[in-house]
Amino acid sequence: MKGKPLDVIIIGGSYAGLSAAMALGRSMREVLVVDSGLPCNRTAPYSHNFITQDGIPPQHITGIAKEQVLKYPSIKVLDDIADRVIPAEGGYELHARSGGIYTGRKLILSTGIRDIIPDIEGFEACWGISIIHCPYCHGYEFRGKKTGILARGDRAMHIAPLVKNLTSELTIFTSGNSDFTPAQVEVLSKNGISVQEEPVKAFYHSGGMVEEVVFMDGHRERFDVVYAALPFRQHSGIPSELGCETTEWGHILIDEQQKTTVPGVYACGDNSSPLRSVANAVASGGLAGAMVNMELALGDFYR
Repeated sequence: MKGKPLDVIIIGGSYAGLSAAMALGRSMREVLVVDSGLPCNRTAPYSHNFITQDGIPPQHITGIAKEQVLKYPSIKVLDDIADRVIPAEGGYELHARSGGIYTGRKLILSTGIRDIIPDIEGFEACWGISIIHCPYCHGYEFRGKKTGILARGDRAMHIAPLVKNLTSELTIFTSGNSDFTPAQVEVLSKNGISVQEEPVKAFYHSGGMVEEVVFMDGHRERFDVVYAALPFRQHSGIPSELGCETTEWGHILIDEQQKTTVPGVYACGDNSSPLRSVANAVASGGLAGAMVNMELALGDFYR
């Protein structure tokens, strides 16, 4: 059944979505957060580089955030999946998997992204534990360890300088042609970084901790950690269905106020930023909430 129109519907209740909700709740906005309970960092045992919460399990941080957000009576959190959103008079109408229909004047998408896991034995079991994406989030814990980078070309060259500061034992696995220019090959050699073009067959591990990398030609090497630059897709199809434009990398295109290209629709968190961190998600969510509140306030004030 359709309920009373809300001020804002937020799809996604992880760091960005809850941060946006708090900003709106503190301005007395009626807010519904719809969350499927599947954050992209759910396999990571700890979260780092977020001041006051360094080294805390991600689920613990989210639990505290939800507890604090729900102290504001105008905020409700619905454990459900947003199946579709359609334009409605004065805003947007959300249809939830459970059958509920909710209307809101504004919409915030904090839906995140979904990494495309390669079909390599052992990869998924290690993802977020010892096969990681971000040296800022997890690199310090693996400092000085024998390290691999699973990437090629410019993606590998983006990661290598950041990781080189953390370890002197560094190898790039390109699983085929490296796509490096002669100049890139030279700078990698100068930094003592080896390149292995033989495709990776498997990651042998114990409880998600990489122990050996096995290559297609049969040889294997001991490694402690691997950085992987994975392709991704939007976690939800709703932004595309609404007509939100995306960047060349696949993120939702937003302006400096977190507005998408669709009127009344904002985005925050990993779905609209290449900076994948808890701190960035919280910051972008807070900004989105404030900007939505401003748009509502000005619209009501001058109508």
